[in-house]
Amino acid sequence: MKERNRPPRGMWSLYKMGGLPPAIHSVFNPQNAQQMAFIRQVMKRQRKDFIMETPLSEVEVVVFDLETTGFHAAGGDEILSFGAIAVKGERIVEEETFYTLVNPERDIPAEIVELTGIRREDAASAPSVMEGLRQFFEFVDRRMLVAHASAHDKQFLNAALWRTSKVHMTHRVLDTIMIAKWLEPKRKDYSLDALLEEHGIPITVRHHALEDSRMTAQLWVSFLRVVRDRNIHTLGELYSYLSQT
Repeated sequence: MKERNRPPRGMWSLYKMGGLPPAIHSVFNPQNAQQMAFIRQVMKRQRKDFIMETPLSEVEVVVFDLETTGFHAAGGDEILSFGAIAVKGERIVEEETFYTLVNPERDIPAEIVELTGIRREDAASAPSVMEGLRQFFEFVDRRMLVAHASAHDKQFLNAALWRTSKVHMTHRVLDTIMIAKWLEPKRKDYSLDALLEEHGIPITVRHHALEDSRMTAQLWVSFLRVVRDRNIHTLGELYSYLSQT
């Protein structure tokens, strides 16, 4: 007997993996289907616990930042730009950076334009959010992610991944605020600006995804040096101490 309401054969596998809307969208846009498949594959093979054994002097991370149209991913706000830079041990790899605007396909509030300098006309010809996600995770590959106040960025990445590809992010994300709170539990201000000033890191351009990533990378390296002086040598040991805060 023919199954009722079953999608056409060409989209059945996509339907089973992610639901009907993305499946329909992918059938009519093969490039999106390829990007969706790539993103899903990256998420599937990402999380491996052996990274916990990696010495901090050798650990490879990608420090990243997002700019967004607002603060509510579930309320219609969208990613505006991705910025990222690679760090190997205590070396910031300046030749390994990533930056792109993306088209949020919605208005950008005046206060966000003032904050980020990104106007609607700047983003209008930029890649789609799905394309931005694909490029970003292609750059990240299997490396761990580091961000400052990462809850905001994770919220937007997960919302965009689910909306476009019906997957959740599986990369580990280490928040520099967690390290700061462990190292300086009595501190009152854990903002990026305050921590940069405390560690003698020049503040260049704030609220630019790549520049914020560069400054956060310098903060990450500064923290690694303090952590090393506390006789902590592996990523697993660091996580163990952070879990006690």
